Amino acid sequence: MNRYTTIKQLGDGTYGSVLLARSTESGELVAIKKMKRKFYSWEECMNLRELKSLRKLNHANVIKLKEVIRENDHLYFVFEYMKENLYQLMKDRNKLFPESTIRNIMYQILQGLAFIHKYGFFHRDLKPENLLCMGPELVKIADFGLARETRSRPPYTDYVSTRWYRAPEVLLRSTSYNSPIDIWAVGCIMAEIYTLRPLFPGASEIDTIFKICQVLGTPKKNDWPEGYQLASAMNFRWPQCVPNNLKTLIPNASSDGIQIMRDMLQWDPKKRPTASKALRHPYFQVGQALGTPQRIQESTKPQKDFQEKQIPLHIKPVPPSQPPPKYQSRLSSRTLQQSQSNGQPFKLHTFMVDSLDNSSEGGGHINGSVLPELSNKAAPPKVATNLENQNTKNRRRWGHVTKTAKSSDEWDDLQDLDIGSSNTRTEVKNEKHRAIGDGLCSSFESILDLKEDSSTARPVHSSFSRQETAASRRTSAKQHYLKHSRFIY
Repeated sequence: MNRYTTIKQLGDGTYGSVLLARSTESGELVAIKKMKRKFYSWEECMNLRELKSLRKLNHANVIKLKEVIRENDHLYFVFEYMKENLYQLMKDRNKLFPESTIRNIMYQILQGLAFIHKYGFFHRDLKPENLLCMGPELVKIADFGLARETRSRPPYTDYVSTRWYRAPEVLLRSTSYNSPIDIWAVGCIMAEIYTLRPLFPGASEIDTIFKICQVLGTPKKNDWPEGYQLASAMNFRWPQCVPNNLKTLIPNASSDGIQIMRDMLQWDPKKRPTASKALRHPYFQVGQALGTPQRIQESTKPQKDFQEKQIPLHIKPVPPSQPPPKYQSRLSSRTLQQSQSNGQPFKLHTFMVDSLDNSSEGGGHINGSVLPELSNKAAPPKVATNLENQNTKNRRRWGHVTKTAKSSDEWDDLQDLDIGSSNTRTEVKNEKHRAIGDGLCSSFESILDLKEDSSTARPVHSSFSRQETAASRRTSAKQHYLKHSRFIY
């Protein structure tokens, strides 16, 4: 105990007192329960029901036992520190809790209770004083001094739990009760959280039974035959009472809240739901994040990440019918003009051609012989044919659909989709450009940023000269086409 410094006493009970202390090593606040009776061996300590249960129970809504110390025949339980209990939380309220807060508190209580029952224990002393809190956001079940194993055999003592939260079978001195008595206590606690006052504040055991009858009505013998047997064994006569509507007693509760309380406050313990079944009640299925603050944070974080990563369907990009011109092609236009103005041939390089996907598919470098060479001489038809076939085979475009054959009428609409050409396409385009005239050609060059400065001498090209011979028309059309092939895809 020299590793802890006592600050003050938090409470005093039948079996021990609780002290607030601080760890000298970590500075962490802890609650130390000092047992009043003495223990002269560790074997005697290990037989304690509280220690047996707490060693097996590790849950976010069950108080955590950090350490057990036996010093000078005194036994100390070192627990995590909780600021207050549920009774203190309700007592300090000057207005009613909102139902969302009550739902979260009840969810945590039932989560802890379902875990306790699953591992073979029932508490037997659930009440607001034994539910520790860190505000309404975090609730933990504590004080397992009266806990028993569900597999243990009766008879049990008839005096368990505080009278106001005691189940009717225990009030009628039954010795074969089990975990449903915890569910009854949870129903009483839930009603008290809604109204901030106890539901059955009896002055004695018989008075408590009368108050239960005034709220729930006198049970019928067919509804609970075991209860009538217990009552006759102790010469108890049932008062004749008409049931009251819980909605009139708890007006701030929703219909689902009233229903789950009515289910948990059944006379017959066999008709009460288990804790795990109560958690599946519609009262908790409202889309509200429930549980401890850490669990709520973990459950909402992936949803936020998913919403940030999710792309709405209505903004899905649609591929354009024709891709925009490449930045490299526009930069290379002035280099091409300067090359032509000096009368030197200009060769397209691989980094300026939109055929990089050819090298990625084939796994090698683009062959330079495939690319057209711009000069004053007409390129051989064979080179143009090979270029057309290879680009048609390897090039990929947005929204492009490969077709096996096209008529000469279609090339006017699709002339920008391929760099290769044929005689038919050249003639059609030549006739089209001759019909448009020189004025349209000059405006077309200005749009594509192909015009040079006025200070640069511009050579006279023969691509737009009007000659009547078929050979000269073919040569000029081919030269005009190859001149503009730098921006054709």
